[in-house]
Amino acid sequence: MTAPALAPTPTLSADQAAAHDRIAEVLREMGVDIDDGTLLPPREGESAVLAITGKAGSGKTLLLAQLVTALKAAGVEIVSGDYESRRRRDRRTLAVLAPTNKAASVLRFRGVPATTIHRILYTPVYDPIYERLAEWLAGDGKGDRPEVPGLTDIQMDRALEFFRQHPSMPAALGTAGLRGSDFITGWKRREEPLDIGFIDESSMLDDRQFDDLREIFPMLVLFGDPAQLAPVGQSGTMAFERLPAAQRMHLSRVHRQTADNPILDLAHALADPALEFHDFEQMVQDAARHDDRVVWAERVESDLMARSPVLVWRNATRVRLITAFRAAHGAPDFELLPGEPLICDGIELPLKHRKKRIDLEARGLIKGAQVIYLGAGRRPGFSRLHVMGAEDPQLSASSIVRIEKPDLEEPFIPYAATMGATFLHGAAVTIHKAQGSQWPDVQVFAPDLYAAAQAGRSEAGQPLWKRLAYVAITRAETRLMWVVRNRLSRPTGPLRVDDLKAGSTLALESD
Repeated sequence: MTAPALAPTPTLSADQAAAHDRIAEVLREMGVDIDDGTLLPPREGESAVLAITGKAGSGKTLLLAQLVTALKAAGVEIVSGDYESRRRRDRRTLAVLAPTNKAASVLRFRGVPATTIHRILYTPVYDPIYERLAEWLAGDGKGDRPEVPGLTDIQMDRALEFFRQHPSMPAALGTAGLRGSDFITGWKRREEPLDIGFIDESSMLDDRQFDDLREIFPMLVLFGDPAQLAPVGQSGTMAFERLPAAQRMHLSRVHRQTADNPILDLAHALADPALEFHDFEQMVQDAARHDDRVVWAERVESDLMARSPVLVWRNATRVRLITAFRAAHGAPDFELLPGEPLICDGIELPLKHRKKRIDLEARGLIKGAQVIYLGAGRRPGFSRLHVMGAEDPQLSASSIVRIEKPDLEEPFIPYAATMGATFLHGAAVTIHKAQGSQWPDVQVFAPDLYAAAQAGRSEAGQPLWKRLAYVAITRAETRLMWVVRNRLSRPTGPLRVDDLKAGSTLALESD
């Protein structure tokens, strides 16, 4: 899918303009003037961290996009994580990052060049022959055309034309008939610092990631929603909440889809401290009567679960829904069906295989990544996979798939290598794991939120059910389905994979 061009610059609200001016001021102090377009070389020893916070629809992404446009116009180079030209002392760079592939793809679809945090922490090592080709592509074909054994001028021109429209180096080289194993010999942790970093969905950052980013970027701007759920183990506190008040700016006005959006109305209604769960459900039901963007659903729609997981609070609910989904599709216990959704749960490799771990993670198999199973790989224990939101989404990797069942304490493993990327089934996920992702249609399992309300638990001074409901509701781009009964519809057809973007399939050895 081709990302749309950025729309004409809209007028900023007062709080957006104030945040824009504050960031522009700090950029000026760091040697980047986006008002008059002057760039000075980076200054040693200077650093700055700012945070832009706001609830869903407050214009964080709009502000981020405008700042990216201004920085590009001033001559700042965008670092994508795919390939970097040779470093110059006077070069100023910007990297726009998100914690997950899905979150990065949301930005890319809106015209903002984004990649994952992991993709910046680890950089590819190119074969010297293909590095010359990569430099030629990055330089827009200027200079002497490199001689690459086995590649014709027609193939190289095809790669150049692709790169001009889609600046992904692996994908461009793929159009010339090259596989990742041809031009990428490995991955290494970044040794040299970068320059300016914009971090979207920064409510998901844990302390370790934040420290890693501060080591790499002299200037960081965090964009985050304080109403979301904090990372596990962070005691309900987000990275930007630890910054001094002078380094935080809050956007209070709601902008996104302000023309009577019932989904955002419901999300922001949760801020009322007097609102009880039954009152909120009445609001959902009332909204559903007047607007088809909100649905009061008597059952879970199984057709949606293959691409958009049901959002739940309790693991027991998640397991029951997954079991029902697989039974509805006639999936056998001993194998996966092509089209079944998975969630990456990490990488199980010993320390001696650190390089292979980096290979898997660099290709998008980081914890929380959404994946569609395409079928068995050519080697035992390997699976062909489609990583949702990745720029080069299709690969083959050694896999360990765990599927939990209500009546078993231990999950059964229908298809597994001895080590590699580990997966859980993805037809239903916890609301915590859903952070950073959005889908056109989202199903929220309301009985779980009622259970959270009955439990009386709180997080960071707010009832937990409200935080869960807020995160779940704001995952919906166009339609919210509030499921009130423990029922599952029959599928209208078999699982499919023909709707997925085709790409080069890269084999990642893990044994």
